[in-house]
Amino acid sequence: MRPSRRHVLTGLSATLLAPRRARAATVTDAAGRAVPVPPRVTRVFPAGPPAAILLYTLAPDLLLGWPRANRAEECEFMLPDVCRRPEVGRITGRGNTANLEVVLALKPDLILDVGSTAPTFISLAARVQEQTGIPYALLDGRFDAIAPTYRKLGELIHRREAADALARYAEETVATIRKRVDAIPAERRPRVYYARGPRGLETGLGGSINVETIEFLGARNVAAERRGGLAIVSVEQALLWNPDVIVTIDRDFAANVRRDPVWSAVKAVRDGRVHLSPKLPFGWVDFPPSVNRLIGLWWLAKILYPEQFPEDLRARTRDFYRRFYHVALGDAQIDAVLAGRG
Repeated sequence: MRPSRRHVLTGLSATLLAPRRARAATVTDAAGRAVPVPPRVTRVFPAGPPAAILLYTLAPDLLLGWPRANRAEECEFMLPDVCRRPEVGRITGRGNTANLEVVLALKPDLILDVGSTAPTFISLAARVQEQTGIPYALLDGRFDAIAPTYRKLGELIHRREAADALARYAEETVATIRKRVDAIPAERRPRVYYARGPRGLETGLGGSINVETIEFLGARNVAAERRGGLAIVSVEQALLWNPDVIVTIDRDFAANVRRDPVWSAVKAVRDGRVHLSPKLPFGWVDFPPSVNRLIGLWWLAKILYPEQFPEDLRARTRDFYRRFYHVALGDAQIDAVLAGRG
């Protein structure tokens, strides 16, 4: 039977309009790549821990899972149902464990990576997107890029207003602290050693993302003579540096260093200026380096320059956890966080 003119026009219209409805808009990521984004994003796969934290703070409902399963003590400081979402592995970073078949099975609308935009990571993003057919956005993980990174994520997942609110918080925090630090004379800026690991012998070199906030505050990173990421150093080297302040993320090191005769000659140890970073649910200085460092910047500023930063850190902590982690903290929980438990 010969089709009617009406049927032909209807079929032609459907053919012409369907691709337009299906075609995703594109958003340019931090690497300059045009990433196709569907009109509705409901499921996002985080490529690594910084991406998981960023996404959780803005849109916890979209987070498919975590690069590693969270511990019970961490879930106390997050939305419990989201915190307990499954371990899905990681595509990028140390010990990448995510199998692309697993990623495909989860059917994400978007893969999100936050961190370095070096060629290696751009290549990884392009390769995974080509192999899976899933849009893969690479966003800038540097500390001073937090605000634009939030706005870019808001654009990707269609949450611009909420993203702008968190971006403005980041901008105001950075501007306030930078203004005060800029007025501090060079001779009053302490020499700082950042200690990781139970022996305190892993540290961040100059320009490392792991010590960005320490260096942002104008403190003199004793390991800055070399540029790079993390490095293992000798005890002899740490003693030679003789820092004024030691900041650590390791409870064992913080507990033992004051009783260790090898470290007893170090000025920071003698002066009682060894500080254990809060870490619940995420580290305040590092581990991983994501937006959790915003509240850590206030903590670091207070321990490095107490006279210039008289703010009530407990109030700041309560406000930050409400805005970013979506929880209302009690006094005992704030005590636990500030004591570096976890």
